[in-house]
Amino acid sequence: MELIETFTTPRLTAERLQLQHLNELHRMHRDKQVMATLGGVRSDEETRLFILNNLYHWQLYGFGLWVFRNKVNNQFVGRAGLRNIDIEGKKEVELAYALITKFWGKGLATEMGKEILKIGFEVLNLQEVICLTLTTNLASQRVMEKLGFQYNCEIIHADLPHLLYRLTVSSIFSHTYN
Repeated sequence: MELIETFTTPRLTAERLQLQHLNELHRMHRDKQVMATLGGVRSDEETRLFILNNLYHWQLYGFGLWVFRNKVNNQFVGRAGLRNIDIEGKKEVELAYALITKFWGKGLATEMGKEILKIGFEVLNLQEVICLTLTTNLASQRVMEKLGFQYNCEIIHADLPHLLYRLTVSSIFSHTYN
């Protein structure tokens, strides 16, 4: 399987998450506003372990998270990607994304997600992808809906109530991105 190390979207460049991104992720993971929907602020050591776990994921599965930068000035925007996750005893592939607050509300999460889903379905030949968000995160729910995800159910994940959305390869062909 071909590893997708880098790619672009109309406004962003993406590169595979590496240890060299530690300082940028430290700053992001210390931001209370960003981390309010991602399990809370992370210590520097927790961020380092987050990166190491994601590097291991890349080794195991050939995909994972990418770091995204603005094409105009190369500024760090956030992270997003696909990762294997266990949900109630079932193996799933999750679309995960997080942006720094400066870039919220500009359609960038949708832009990132669209290209990542294209990689997932067309390159990795995934049959379906899930997405999770806290029940209170309306902005993330809107991103999922724009990407064509359908509400599946409410679950407890990481000890908190979450909404689980699902997107199948067959539904991709019947959906037009907003």
